[in-house]
Amino acid sequence: MAAQTYTATVGWEIRKVVAADLDEVWTLNESETPHVGSVAPDRIGWFAAHACYFRVAHDDRGLAGFLIGLGPGTSYESPNYRWFCARYPDFAYVDRVAVAARARRSGLGSRLYEDFARSLPASVPVMTCEVNLRPPNESSMRFHERLGFRPVGSLVSDGGAKEVALLARDLGQ
Repeated sequence: MAAQTYTATVGWEIRKVVAADLDEVWTLNESETPHVGSVAPDRIGWFAAHACYFRVAHDDRGLAGFLIGLGPGTSYESPNYRWFCARYPDFAYVDRVAVAARARRSGLGSRLYEDFARSLPASVPVMTCEVNLRPPNESSMRFHERLGFRPVGSLVSDGGAKEVALLARDLGQ
């Protein structure tokens, strides 16, 4: 699929990630923990090579956000991703999304999700993700509910210290 570029009215350019973006993406990812999982820098490169969707949003001040999405069938060992693999024959999984503090509440997160949805084949029936319940991420849960995501399960890890709500959104394509 050819890379597409969209320019938002507030000046975002959403485009496919390139190698020169990876360090900046990793820095933004790490600044958003625990809301997104911490990863080793080389893992961001793995996503660039294996994700069906990895786009960044830039404005005149640099990286404003990114979204990484996976389809079924990758070697990714995340328990959350594997939960969806075991239950859905076809899906689009949002592994991580981060928006820089300066761009929050501007609509950029919604734009990234919609761009991901538009990039998918019409045959993909559902978009999936997870949101932290413990430690809680209430603003993310409200955001996902506004986008039409609904709970379909939950997973507990780290001896009960962490719990995520597993969410799905019907793409109605």
